[in-house]
Formats: sequence, C-alpha cells, structure tokens
Amino acid sequence: MLAEVGVPSLAGLFLEITSPLFALMIAAFLLHQVTALWDIAYAVSIREVTPIEQQVHSFLELLPLMAISFLAVLHKREFLDLFGVAAGPAERGLKPKREPLPAPLLATIIAAIALFNGLPYLEELWRGLRARFSGCDTPRAVTEARSKSPTTETCANLAPASAPISAGS
Repeated sequence: MLAEVGVPSLAGLFLEITSPLFALMIAAFLLHQVTALWDIAYAVSIREVTPIEQQVHSFLELLPLMAISFLAVLHKREFLDLFGVAAGPAERGLKPKREPLPAPLLATIIAAIALFNGLPYLEELWRGLRARFSGCDTPRAVTEARSKSPTTETCANLAPASAPISAGS
C-alpha cells in the first residue's frame, strides 16, 4: 500500500503534471482502495478493528484523493485532457519538471513523508509480525483470545492491537 501511494506522490514531486500523470495517480488511488478493502476484510477476520483505527484509516484513504483533487484544480487543462475535454493544448507524456523543486524543499517533503507515513507503516508491520510469531494471527487464536481462554492469554493482549503482516494505510 505504501508503494501505491508513494509512487504517484514521488512522480508528482519530480515530474510535470500532465494527463498521463493524472491517469497514473487515479489508477494508483483505485488500486489503493481495492487493497484497503482487502486489507480490512482480512484484518477483521483475525482481530478486532477498533472504531478509532477505522477512523484513522478512513482519513488516510482519502489523502490521495485530496491530493489528486488539489492538483486537478491547479492543473485544470491537464486534468480535463485526461477525459478529452481540455480547452486548449495540454502537455502529454511523463517528463521531468522543467523547473525542479528546490533541493531543501524536496528533502523536507521526503523527510515528512518518511516520518508521518513510513513510521506508522513500520509500527503496524511490527505489530503484525509480533502477532504472527506469537501464534495470534489465525482466526481461531483470536476467537479464543476474545473468549478469554487461559491457553491464549498472550493472544488476548495482542489480538486487539495486532495487524496483518501487510502494513495497511
């Protein structure tokens, strides 16, 4: 899921905003939505998904759509060209920005992306790995943990907070 959002984000930082770039971003967004649906369907089969986690994920799922929307407002002609209704000639193709963003700005943006996206993914991956290696990543183990079975007391502590191995957004 990180790549589904990361690739179009980096493309937007380093490439001209064109209709093919919008197509890439929209395709990645749709793929991200499908993956998020699969991820949550899998997660609820093996663990409790709390309302707060659902809210956080809902917010995170909309961030790529917001980014595409903001870019569409700023690059209306290129966005409309994607649908063949541009009011004039629009740039096509994937090409590097004519005026690259300043290096300090790029470094700041990439550091913020790593901090605010990378760390939560790593934390969720850690929880998933911890659950997997404790034997709490199966529906049976979680069901037993929820029933407070003494044989799965360690799962009871991990089940509500653990995540599947795939780090989701």
